[in-house]
Amino acid sequence: MSLSEHLQQQFLDSIASQEAALEVLLEPIALCVERMVHCLMHDGRILVCGNGASSTQAQLFAAALVNRFEAERPGLAAIALNADTAVVSAIANDHDYARVFARQVEALGAPGDLLLAISASGNSRSVLEAVRTAQDKEMGVIALTGRDGGQLAAALREEDILLCAPAESGARIREVHLLSLHCLCEGIDYSLLGA
Repeated sequence: MSLSEHLQQQFLDSIASQEAALEVLLEPIALCVERMVHCLMHDGRILVCGNGASSTQAQLFAAALVNRFEAERPGLAAIALNADTAVVSAIANDHDYARVFARQVEALGAPGDLLLAISASGNSRSVLEAVRTAQDKEMGVIALTGRDGGQLAAALREEDILLCAPAESGARIREVHLLSLHCLCEGIDYSLLGA
């Protein structure tokens, strides 16, 4: 297989993952949009967390809500919990890295808020701790995972929502996550602004 053929296969694999995601994630994403819009319209906040590549996606999502996605609109209340390095490093130093998001959920979250927890494997300890803390605070939880959903899928309550990318490869999972986050942003804007 030539390099060009190998790279072409990456495109084809990505397309196949997106098509599989369309089949299983469309309705759950629409439900997430409804929950997010309800939260935001009732003075709630969306807290977002993830590690590594997922932390970047968490920041992109929060930025799209606070600033804008595709259309101009008033800013929406979203906080990427991994973005403040002073807070993250202080918690990791004084407590344990597994508590970096949970501690912030304790401080910033309130009943009626939402936590968007991103973990490709579904097994990130710090994300799991944040989910448990959010549940204790009577916050809603939306988990964005991959593969079989990992421990995160098992930790969700009936009222929480699982968006599990139907892929095994980390790259394909992250691609589905990015499209899912874009769909959430687009759905929120559509709900608030119309077509």
